[in-house]
Amino acid sequence: MIEAKERAMGRALLFDIDGTLADTDALHREAFNRVFGPRGHVVDDERFKRELQGFSNVSIGERFLPDETPERRIAILDEKEAIFRGLVAGRIAPLPGLMALLDRADAAGIPMVAVTNAPRLNAELLLSGLGITERFKAIVIGDELPHGKPHPLPYQEGLRFVGASAAGSIAFEDSRSGVQSAAAAGIPTIGMRTTLGHADLVAAGAIASASAYDDPDLLARVATAMAW
Repeated sequence: MIEAKERAMGRALLFDIDGTLADTDALHREAFNRVFGPRGHVVDDERFKRELQGFSNVSIGERFLPDETPERRIAILDEKEAIFRGLVAGRIAPLPGLMALLDRADAAGIPMVAVTNAPRLNAELLLSGLGITERFKAIVIGDELPHGKPHPLPYQEGLRFVGASAAGSIAFEDSRSGVQSAAAAGIPTIGMRTTLGHADLVAAGAIASASAYDDPDLLARVATAMAW
């Protein structure tokens, strides 16, 4: 066990949550339409990918609700998040291969961190629903920092929590803003193709992409990087 801990020093796995641990983007899109539809915004798949996926609620409020006060924007987006939590409850399933990868990381002594722009209530609900809350050494919430994704700060904070180096770690992301955040922090990033395709993820800065965690190339990359 001591040998495993020594090999793991300076390494970490960092995960976004929505669309990365569980495929929840369609439910977010539905919740946005319920709240934004009456306000004149129709969110189709392309608009969701381009203007909503992975962005903080502060930036979403500024873009979609420019005529509202900051306080009113918060209230409207809190309503959206409450709708999402109602939609997702009881429907949270991990991407294929996730649990096996987390088991392997635990066995190798590799610390794991969740890094998200989602509100803390959402993050805690999804991690709890997956039964993996205790797996993570920290949950970094972008809206609780001076800058959320795509700024590198959330991932820099994730590395700091576990004393890991960027070069010795791997991040998993599904959105452009998330990939940009992790890549800007210097972390090799694998894009998960739950919503975006390979070309979009690589253009944002991912070194590779995968549709699930049982992808052989993903597993080989992680095994090499984590020295297990």
